Amino acid sequence: MRITWHSVRRCTLCFVVMLSVAMPFATARPAPAQETVVLMPEESAAKAKQLLQQAIDALGGNAYLNMRDMTCTGRASQFGHSGELNGFETFINYVEPPTMDRTENLPQRNIIDVYNGDMGWTLDRGGVAEAPVTDLARFQDNVRKDIFNILKNRVHEDGMILRYAGVDIVDLHEVDWVELVDGNDSTIRIAIAKDSHLPIRKTVQTRDPKTRNVTEEIELFSNYHPITGIETPFQIERDRNGIKIYQIFFDKCDYNTGLPASLFTKESLDERWEKIGKKERAKEKKEEKKEAKASSSSN
Repeated sequence: MRITWHSVRRCTLCFVVMLSVAMPFATARPAPAQETVVLMPEESAAKAKQLLQQAIDALGGNAYLNMRDMTCTGRASQFGHSGELNGFETFINYVEPPTMDRTENLPQRNIIDVYNGDMGWTLDRGGVAEAPVTDLARFQDNVRKDIFNILKNRVHEDGMILRYAGVDIVDLHEVDWVELVDGNDSTIRIAIAKDSHLPIRKTVQTRDPKTRNVTEEIELFSNYHPITGIETPFQIERDRNGIKIYQIFFDKCDYNTGLPASLFTKESLDERWEKIGKKERAKEKKEEKKEAKASSSSN
């Protein structure tokens, strides 16, 4: 089963991103805030801004906001449609936030997804192709939901409503909830730990404009490590409507290494295919012969 690499990536940037070993997870769906706080809209927005700034400072302040690129290696879990664990795959992920991403499987590097703004390409055993429209749309949606992009850019969007949503207990931490509502009526809630001021959970609720059905995605961030002044979650988990989508376990992350722009192009995949294409085709033919032999034997 092939991992949906664009999901891994957004997970990755996700907190600086990127990509979140050992912290107990609570239930997938966040409990209602335990403490109701009644504030005037202006006071609520001011408190929300203060908490978000504290989170940015805890994540590294200017080092976090000015992060130019990151490279992470790790393991990504695979889950079935019912949320059952099907195994793990190792990967390396390159990111120039917020819209440039490349993820490769390891050690073969024969399955690669590249996204660059509104363009995307894939490399697999069949060669290089345009990314499916649905995958590209999902990647762009993940960019909008990415917590780094939210904290650095989206919080300043016209029409973005900020409010304080009270105190709660999340993953055994006392937290303050901050709520953001954008112009598309999507609701983003971020749980910020009172002790560390680090974000440990994010929920996003969106409504399908046609069916009016609500989708809720939850991301959990844990096992933070300081890397060149940036707090990085080495474990990230995402659930959608109560079903586990993925878990990411990072082994190593590096920031600001000067990734070349060519890394995020179709041409880079074409060059990679030139190197591995003959080997992949030979492997494919070998497997076809093996399957044909097994089929003839069974008959």
